[in-house]
Amino acid sequence: MPNTGSGKIGEHFTAEYLKEKGYEILEMNFKSRFGEIDIVAQNDRYLIFVEVKTRRADGLTHPFEAITPGKRAKVIKTAQYYLLQHPTNLQPRFDAAAVFTEDGELQKLEYLENAFY
Repeated sequence: MPNTGSGKIGEHFTAEYLKEKGYEILEMNFKSRFGEIDIVAQNDRYLIFVEVKTRRADGLTHPFEAITPGKRAKVIKTAQYYLLQHPTNLQPRFDAAAVFTEDGELQKLEYLENAFY
């Protein structure tokens, strides 16, 4: 399913959240033949690969439920590909963001560091 509408909105809110936390956004929607990473960001210690899931605030399922083992595997393979192209001394980390919206407005953002471990 292509990332349009609410997905892009969720990525925007997450990128703004990361900037407020002192991260620099390096890439948005980095694609490889293995998959896509929504956000690649860094600070002075970490290079983070962020999976963003956006749902309506009144939705029946939590956004994190959509990050399946298969999705995690694709993100990890894509991150490995990214690291081959962009070597770094920073520690890689996989994070996840759950964004809840209503009529395109942010209602709540839950952010989980080291989400894949």
